[in-house]
Formats: sequence, C-alpha cells, structure tokens
Amino acid sequence: MARLTDADFASVFATRVRPLRRTAYLLCGDWARAEDLVQTAFVRTYAGWGRIRDLGAVDAYLRTTLTHVYLDDARRLWSGEVPTEAVPDVPDVVTGSSADATDDRLALMAALQRVPPRQRACLVLRFFDDCSVEETSLVLGCSEGTVKSNTARGLDALRSRLLPDLTIRSNPS
Repeated sequence: MARLTDADFASVFATRVRPLRRTAYLLCGDWARAEDLVQTAFVRTYAGWGRIRDLGAVDAYLRTTLTHVYLDDARRLWSGEVPTEAVPDVPDVVTGSSADATDDRLALMAALQRVPPRQRACLVLRFFDDCSVEETSLVLGCSEGTVKSNTARGLDALRSRLLPDLTIRSNPS
C-alpha cells in the first residue's frame, strides 16, 4: 500500500477537526483547552503520519491520540474539584421550555467535568462518540472490564451530582 501524503493529511484535518473538537470539549469542558488538545493530537498524528498505511485507520488513530493527550493533560490538572466564582443557579420547576433543555445540558456538562478523567473518557467515548466497549478499551489501552467498571463508576458519579439538582427542581418550595 502507498504511503499517505501531506494532501491526505490536509483532507483528514479538514473533515475530522470539528468532530474531534467536539469530543475534546466533552472531555475537558473548555473550548480553548479543547482546541489545544485537538491541535496537539493532530501534531502527534502528523509526526506519526509516515507509519500510517491505511486511511481508514486514521479515525481510530486520531481518537486514541486525542484521548491520550487529554488524559496526560488531566493527570497534571485534576484536583477533583472544579472551582467557580459563584454557586450555579438551579431552577425551581421544570417547565419543558427550550431554556430548561439548555439548563439540563449545562447541568450535565458541569457534572461531567466533576467526574474523574478516565471515567469521563469512558463516558464520552461510549455515549457521545458511540464507541463499543471493545473500541473504548483499544483507545484507552485497558481491558474491557476496566472500561465497564469505569463507565459504571462514571455513571454513578454523574447520578450523584445530578440527582440532588433534579430533586430540588421537582420539589418547588
């Protein structure tokens, strides 16, 4: 099989940068940091471009590289808490409006940012990128059992952070 060219890389970049940026944002919760993570993933991918023989494998290679870049970055930054200047407002009643859907999405994103990095990576890969347990284990370089347990723990962490908000919202005072 022929070596991939710089034109192939440019094409991959043009088609994959937006979906990869979305995945990076879901992992880190900050668009600026997501841009940095994606840029680093593409730089590392380009550095290894000569070793890639199959254009069909580039998606998996990029996803794996992005996830590793995120986890490396998260190891340096993770403290278990996300500082904020003010306590976020929680609506008292669910009314079914689009504002409520936005509030729910923001609450989910805030809760996701408080989940430990490897569990968050499992949740994003499994539920947002629609990867199988096997694909997720390949990306993270761990066993399928580890993916399953990290996913379960991550879901539990999300529930514990979201359920108090839902309880407050469903019981108006």
